Amino acid sequence: MSNQKLKNNELIELDVKGDPRGQLVVLESKVDVAFDIKRVFYIYGTQKNISRGDHAHYKTKQFLICINGYCKVTLQYADETKVYQLDEPNKGVLQDKMIWGSMHDFSEDCVLLVLADRAYEEKDYIRDHDVFLELSRKNKNL
Repeated sequence: MSNQKLKNNELIELDVKGDPRGQLVVLESKVDVAFDIKRVFYIYGTQKNISRGDHAHYKTKQFLICINGYCKVTLQYADETKVYQLDEPNKGVLQDKMIWGSMHDFSEDCVLLVLADRAYEEKDYIRDHDVFLELSRKNKNL
């Protein structure tokens, strides 16, 4: 049976404004991104065989965009996973709260931009995959 929680995490195509000078992608809170943006960070210089993320959040939602190069994002809820290839700077994936996220298979030139709806708070992180699986399996139908 397909899980609605994981289906809420989708690949979103962003509007591109372009002319002979180049391309422009604008991201506005609650317009292009479904939440108020409270924190922005980016990942770069990651080797291809390295995995980043590898955690979930109790409360935080994130929107991930590969603004240069490419990488894969694997999202998991309970026993269901979905893999996204991020390889265009106008496409991103929403990672909802209580979704395990792993970023991997980075190109050498990858720059992964992450927008979050909350400030950093260590207690919001679930870093133990077994704990995450137990919580998500228990709440699968909520």
